[in-house]
Amino acid sequence: MIAPTMPVLTIHHKTEYRYTHPVAFGEHRIMLRPRDGHDLRVVSGHLDIVPEPMSLRWIHDVFGNSVAIATFDARAQTLTFSSTAVVEHNPAEEFALTADDPAYFYPFLYDREEFPDLAQYISPQYGDPGGELSAWARTFLDAEGPTPTFNILSGMTHGIREQFSYRKRHEHGTQHPLDTLQTKSGTCRDYALFMIEALRRLGIAARFVSGYLFIPGDRAHGYAGGGSTHAWVQVYLPSAGWIEFDPTNGIIGTRDLVRVAVARDPRQAIPLHGTYLGSADAFVGMHVSIDVVATGEEVRV
Repeated sequence: MIAPTMPVLTIHHKTEYRYTHPVAFGEHRIMLRPRDGHDLRVVSGHLDIVPEPMSLRWIHDVFGNSVAIATFDARAQTLTFSSTAVVEHNPAEEFALTADDPAYFYPFLYDREEFPDLAQYISPQYGDPGGELSAWARTFLDAEGPTPTFNILSGMTHGIREQFSYRKRHEHGTQHPLDTLQTKSGTCRDYALFMIEALRRLGIAARFVSGYLFIPGDRAHGYAGGGSTHAWVQVYLPSAGWIEFDPTNGIIGTRDLVRVAVARDPRQAIPLHGTYLGSADAFVGMHVSIDVVATGEEVRV
């Protein structure tokens, strides 16, 4: 029997840093290579850096993510990273628990042998002195009797999407979960961290995922679609494993999501970061362009 062909996506990601005059560059860490899984297979990947780095080595970090580390000996007025990856992407169907599964109802217990490895994903990482975040998480529990676990996870995913307003921020990093709750706004990374911390306060293991969002095009009008960097959540359930939830778009499962890295905290899954040697006013700006297109489609110009 011939296995069905998996849909193929090509991801183009280009980042260019510009400076007023040639500067020297420190070490840069690049986390752009998609992460293989049952639903995702990397067919090919290429990383082009200008100026060419003195050395470029690849490692797997503590979470098994693929990381490139570049060092430089040349000065330049621009620094460009161009990544192209081709992946076979076959999103898993939305998961469903049966009444026989140990995690069908909340609360549930994790396996004694798995718990030590999950502890870092169960323990909250951010303060909640007034209990506001814990209180918000408990609103998804049934007042009487056990709550179906899927109802909690689905309720949070869609609740954030419906109740919060997406807002681009120019500040570096991810905002504190309490800021996200109080302002009812944030970026995809803010939403992901907020949901993770809410789940951890219920004792549910959750971790951060960084990757790409595929935006299917409107072929009738000649658009090939596009994409963007994105962030969402993975939740670990007994007998089901790690399941994806995207509170920004209300996606459950991996439809339109291309995973690159997983981490305990967003600070451990930054797509690209590094340093330059020079005055602060030497930096002019950064330009990022991303396209995620299906086989047979053309990249937008």
